[in-house]
Amino acid sequence: MSYPAAMRVPFTKMHGLGNDFIVFDAPADARISSAAIARLADRRTGIGFDQALVLQPPRQPDTDVFYRIFNADGSEVEQCGNGARCIGRLVAGKLARNKVRMDSPGGRINALLRDDGLVSVDMGVPNFDPASLPFEASRQADVYPLRVGESELRICAVSMGNPHAVIQVASVNDAAVDTLGPAVENHSRFPNRTNVGFMEIVSRSHIRLRVYERGVGETQACGTGACAAVAAGQRLGLLDTEVAVDAPGGRLMVRWDGPEHPLWLTGPAVTAFEGTVEIESADVHS
Repeated sequence: MSYPAAMRVPFTKMHGLGNDFIVFDAPADARISSAAIARLADRRTGIGFDQALVLQPPRQPDTDVFYRIFNADGSEVEQCGNGARCIGRLVAGKLARNKVRMDSPGGRINALLRDDGLVSVDMGVPNFDPASLPFEASRQADVYPLRVGESELRICAVSMGNPHAVIQVASVNDAAVDTLGPAVENHSRFPNRTNVGFMEIVSRSHIRLRVYERGVGETQACGTGACAAVAAGQRLGLLDTEVAVDAPGGRLMVRWDGPEHPLWLTGPAVTAFEGTVEIESADVHS
């Protein structure tokens, strides 16, 4: 299929607690290059965002939309919790209802617009099988040793449709996010790289969290990171069913009723502005 010399694409800029996105529609057969995504993500010369969320027609008859997620470096990833809430709000507005059935490379997600203005998404069942991330380990365990330089970290590994390493720290303010984050993200035991969460447990119902996102760097909030941290904390017997997660950008709520149950993520989803951007035909292919 051929495309015009340049496509004028309308987009919506949204965010969940400062974790920001552009959301736009694309034909099912259209693929926008990684280089084009990275140019748009530049906060000085482009639009600026942590992820681009590309909406496509449903692939399953009982869903409302299929979406793809691209990080600021142009790499495609499987899932995004804050992004799912933003898509849920946007699509719900178009359909004039409060429930949306969504599908993605990381699996199916249901979104619910609450009366208080927040959005809840069913993030599915956390998966602790190392192969699901993938993470190289001889067997499944609650905690794994991970050699980083001269240090040996203790991490929890969990998939929320995308890979996460969770590290418990005494204080998120003092955590070495800038150095340990990229070192763990690119560790050889994570063949597809990983998101890295630094979790400070305040009480059984309250944690503080900073996340170094794969392909982005540290973000103001990470929805799947919040889910992964709570799932890991519960698995270790340190957290209750419902937990407030304070990120640099604000508070998310996570509820997990335990193994075999889906995990629910609740927080704001805000539209910042709408606009259009020109994408060259050389950056679009089938």
